[in-house]
Amino acid sequence: MTYPDFSKILFLDIETVSQEKSFDHLNERMQKLWSHKAEQLNRDNADLTPADIYDRAAIYAEFGKIVCISVGFFNGDRFRLKSFYSHDERTLLTEFADMLNRHYNAPEAQLCAHNGKEFDFPYIARRMLVNGIQIPRILQVAGKKPWETNFIDTMELWKFGDYKTFTSLDLLCAIMDIPTPKDDINGSEVGRVYWQENDLERIKTYCQKDVLAIAQLMRRYNYLPLIAEDQVDYTN
Repeated sequence: MTYPDFSKILFLDIETVSQEKSFDHLNERMQKLWSHKAEQLNRDNADLTPADIYDRAAIYAEFGKIVCISVGFFNGDRFRLKSFYSHDERTLLTEFADMLNRHYNAPEAQLCAHNGKEFDFPYIARRMLVNGIQIPRILQVAGKKPWETNFIDTMELWKFGDYKTFTSLDLLCAIMDIPTPKDDINGSEVGRVYWQENDLERIKTYCQKDVLAIAQLMRRYNYLPLIAEDQVDYTN
């Protein structure tokens, strides 16, 4: 069996929140645009107002923002974790782009995330564009066929051609006997932790656990031993 070159893969996960604390904090133009979006999302429950479902704004790059990108990479038998996190989205995206340009610009470099093709990779690229940041080569997909991108998606690999199924990282970790990363908060709580508790450190820790879980899942997919706890290095 041919294994991927794990030393060329950057594992990553992002955490996103709504652009503002609440619907009332949006300017008039964005309130109108979110209200239109909410109508599309809310067709089955007309009782909910755009303000009621504003927490969903976090999953749309047009209405949300990134507060943390955690990455992991193999260096020999060590797995190193690092995070870019800030209240200033442009700052963290600039630092992340600089790292990609320096270390993941070669044709053989790859990015790996869970549901990354549908969420993480396009979200990062869109928010870079919004913030006026040049999108690194590895994230550029214009003119490429799907199999020509430098993306690995652990959820897509699990599908085996099935286009109907969404399988969570937590579920795959459970059935693959991988220690769960969901021992504190989950994705639905990130907005509350950010806007009400102002706890970026807690969000960073949660995000790093997901990155480690993604790397462990890729190890399982390739019949390789899991990363031992004492092989993991945290750089921030």
